[in-house]
Amino acid sequence: MREIAPTERALPEFAIRQSRRARRLTLRVYPGGRVEVTVPVGVTPSEVERFVRRHTAWIETRIARYAKVSPSERDALPERVSLPALEDDWELRYVARARSGFKVVSDRVLELYGDTSQVALIRRELRAWLTHQAQQALGAWLLEVADETGFRFTRVQVRRQRTRWGSCSRSGTLSLNVCLLFQRPEVVRYLFVHELCHTVQMNHSDRFWDLVHTHEPDYQRLDRELSHGWQQVPDWVFS
Repeated sequence: MREIAPTERALPEFAIRQSRRARRLTLRVYPGGRVEVTVPVGVTPSEVERFVRRHTAWIETRIARYAKVSPSERDALPERVSLPALEDDWELRYVARARSGFKVVSDRVLELYGDTSQVALIRRELRAWLTHQAQQALGAWLLEVADETGFRFTRVQVRRQRTRWGSCSRSGTLSLNVCLLFQRPEVVRYLFVHELCHTVQMNHSDRFWDLVHTHEPDYQRLDRELSHGWQQVPDWVFS
């Protein structure tokens, strides 16, 4: 008897955002269930479909989780922020004031000021603090890894980006994503090594990956983990 192949699972609906700066396909599910796939230039529709199909189970789980969250919970401000890259966990306190801002009041305690009914404004201050943390930590950490590996770069800038974890310009400027703070230290170090290797090899040739392997033998596993790293970034970072 001929076996009948099981019906292929239907793909969830998704929007495509093409980016000239993206290096790989990335996926994000937003509150409300909107699914967005960021696509580098040159990726074919069939490749996008295969990518989404591989992640269908995760997408459905994420959508279901959002469906259980009420609008009031979705708009709630977080009580704590964990930054795995720095092995930090912060308590957040909200103080109603006319002017908005933030202040570290004690070890791992952050106060955010402003109209506490205006969630968007408070989240803006929370993102400002997050960027400050990243600027304080990532540049110094990158310099340590550069000294350890023998690479040199011109300068570093830290920004909140939606599609790239880091980049290296031909002038030797390295850009790092604030969202690296939500990744494990080993993954962050790998990203540093990756971008520092671009100061020598401005491509992704075999020679480039051989250089990466010299300084991070486990780069393939860490690169795979980083490709899923957006799943660790809280919604308030971009909303």
